Amino acid sequence: MRGAIDQEHEWLEADGLGGFASGTTSGIRTRRYHAVLLAASRPPTGRYVLVNGFEALVRTPAGHFTLTPQRYAGGVATGNQGFVESFEPEPWPRWECMLPDGTRIVHELFVLHGTPSTVATWRLVDHRPGISLHVRPLMSGRDYHALHHENSSFRFEAREHGRSLRWVPYPDVPAITAQHNGRYRHDPVWYRRFEYEQERARGFDCIEDLASPGVLEFDMSAGQAAIVLSAETAGADRIPFGEPFDALLGSLRCAEAHRREQLGDSLGRAADAYIARRDEGLTIIAGYPWFADWGRDTFISIRGLCLATGRIADAGSILTRWASVISEGMMPNRFPDNEGPPEYNSVDASLWFIIAAHEFIEAAMEPAGAVNQQIATLRAGILNIVTAYAEGTRYGIGMTSDGLLAAGEPGTQLTWMDARIGNRVVTPRIGKPVEVQALWINSLWIASQHAPEWKATFRRALATFQDRFWNDQEHGLYDVIDCDHVEGATDASVRPNQILAIGGLPLCLLDTERARRVVDQVEARLLTPLGLRSLASDDPVFCPVYAGGPEARDNAYHQGTVWPWLLGPFVEAWLRARGDRPGLRRDARARFLAPILHHLEEAGLGHISEVADAQFPHKPGGCPFQAWSIGELLRLDRIVLKEPAIRTTATAVGCTPPSANVIPA
Repeated sequence: MRGAIDQEHEWLEADGLGGFASGTTSGIRTRRYHAVLLAASRPPTGRYVLVNGFEALVRTPAGHFTLTPQRYAGGVATGNQGFVESFEPEPWPRWECMLPDGTRIVHELFVLHGTPSTVATWRLVDHRPGISLHVRPLMSGRDYHALHHENSSFRFEAREHGRSLRWVPYPDVPAITAQHNGRYRHDPVWYRRFEYEQERARGFDCIEDLASPGVLEFDMSAGQAAIVLSAETAGADRIPFGEPFDALLGSLRCAEAHRREQLGDSLGRAADAYIARRDEGLTIIAGYPWFADWGRDTFISIRGLCLATGRIADAGSILTRWASVISEGMMPNRFPDNEGPPEYNSVDASLWFIIAAHEFIEAAMEPAGAVNQQIATLRAGILNIVTAYAEGTRYGIGMTSDGLLAAGEPGTQLTWMDARIGNRVVTPRIGKPVEVQALWINSLWIASQHAPEWKATFRRALATFQDRFWNDQEHGLYDVIDCDHVEGATDASVRPNQILAIGGLPLCLLDTERARRVVDQVEARLLTPLGLRSLASDDPVFCPVYAGGPEARDNAYHQGTVWPWLLGPFVEAWLRARGDRPGLRRDARARFLAPILHHLEEAGLGHISEVADAQFPHKPGGCPFQAWSIGELLRLDRIVLKEPAIRTTATAVGCTPPSANVIPA
């Protein structure tokens, strides 16, 4: 994969702790989150931007040339006057530059996994005398959601010991260290009014000042120039700088390259970016650059990120860590960036946990059926959630007499369609949302595998669902029934949520004829090359473009905007509605996977974006690196579309698809 050299393509280097480095292939920072050292002080949260970038100048006998482009307020651009000839994202970002006098320089940047450290190197392709490199680190020391401005409190002072430097920009911010093979010259200066184009386009403040304490100077004729930047954070591994620097740098490079090779192909390496340390276990980062670990996102994406890639132990660590924070049957929807308590405000996160835990247990069970403590913990969590939901818990979540699950109160947003503008919930969906019922019925079935007393409730809920959700006029399922808890009130909006009654979960809940009608309707009205629209285009509140300030984007978020993660449930439903005939998976790969695989070379290189515009050309938006987007692609590639089918291929209600379980008679 070769990346285009522009401001639209972005690269990501994650450290496994919640921190990361990222930027554009052109080198111009367009987001407040673009940085070469962004570290989590309390992994995976408490994130600080410490070193935003570099100002790198090359001096040759022919003149001085600035390698690093910058953009300032008013659209003023400096540096890198077309010097970059190529960019390669694998195995890590690599730029090759050609200067006007024929000097070729290769710049590489990679993050060392398990440490809040970034390695930056510059080397000559051909040996030439009289060439030097001068690198200024551009620093802030701020919360990663904030911006930095010139002030008298910034501490420029450096503590220098041999070829090691240490800065403490502010008293309550992690210290920055730099190991290098050059010479440091202290020369404090402010760089003012950088402009971040993506922040401006998203309706946010976009101007920032950065501080540079000094210059690192290198004689490139003597060998490659290298800097290892690190943050002094709690709970992170430390690099042992006891051996000669160049030898250590070589061993670090080889070890990191080998680690990435062991992850398999590019999709496996992309999956690894989202798995991060939390306390003594692991968690999943929902998306880069601005999400932390979210419950719903974790449980949707874990099946692809971990189970599909064979990281069974990691899945167990993540799920048991989350099981420890179940409260009144509810999973947190997210852990805040600060040290506040978890936020319990989702009806479906707990149900997605049950789905993920069930699939982990299936993958982790030994042939003899031995049960370890981890599996016992997850089984207990499953029954805890189902029992609490059946009896009733927060936000009006509770089972009604028909076996279905009601949820919601005015002013709350409990489903995955959770956009909110001020006090207005854009898609409140109070009542009985269709995907919540699909998750609930699957959860009841899973619970009945561990406690048979849930079988009758499962059957009642399934029968009610099949009777009450069918909307013959639209050839599909209602999006919500008993709206606002009014019995018989329905919402017939054509949304993708109905697809989860057929694909994406262990059970197909409809007979073959109805399943096919739902899939055909969703394909005709919602399918795009990058996923499913969140609302049909003929709906009065349909929004074709996800753009503008926060209010405009939140209004469009679930009112038409395309979501790539939904391609996973859709393709699985498409297969299930057509049965398990020869060549079907091959057809699905060609028809549905090819476009989304092409997107790996757009936006976030090697990854799948969070969302895209509902109208052609479906410009990607939101987070350029999204866990459940890449997770569902992996699940499709390695489980759903794997030849031959790896699961039973029938259900009692007549839908006979690959990877569907049998609904017991």
